[in-house]
Amino acid sequence: MKKIAFFDFDGTITKKDTLLEFIKFSKGRLAFYAGFLINMPYLAAFKLGIISNQKAKEKVLAHFFKHVTIDRFQEYCEQFAAQRIPALLRPGAIEEINQLVSKGVEVVIVSASPENWIRPWTNAMQLQLVATRLQVVNNRLTGRIFECNCHGQEKVRRIREHYVLDNYVEIYAYGDSRGDLPMLSLATKPSYKPFR
Repeated sequence: MKKIAFFDFDGTITKKDTLLEFIKFSKGRLAFYAGFLINMPYLAAFKLGIISNQKAKEKVLAHFFKHVTIDRFQEYCEQFAAQRIPALLRPGAIEEINQLVSKGVEVVIVSASPENWIRPWTNAMQLQLVATRLQVVNNRLTGRIFECNCHGQEKVRRIREHYVLDNYVEIYAYGDSRGDLPMLSLATKPSYKPFR
């Protein structure tokens, strides 16, 4: 009688997009706004459907983090997880997670954000994580995503890669955006924007 719950992270568990908050945290607000001004053509192209979510995200990641050592990057991630994530959490989402865990439900965070700053939080909460992975070459970030951005249908593919859903009698899913709809379609108990 196993049960499992899949939670989107950004906007569902958190009040804000953690990629944006992480860039502000690690680079400062001035560099954040300047960087997004420089990358505005790519962001506009994404909004217009000209380039993919992944391509736009890689342009931003490359601008801010290309050639940064993975050790230094992970230091920022650990600091961000400890200092900023707690203030970004939605109390209702945390309450729901705690209730599910207390009932023996397996809880998995499924996120398009990089796993690097989410994993310290999921480890502390004793939750599982499926998230975007960043490409590292010679111990440095390339600014590219390893394989695919964990968004939309890729969330479904990654979930099925790690979990045999037929083994679960109930499947909960929580999301807040169009990119979560494929994941919500897997659920026997889907919830859209439940903690607003």
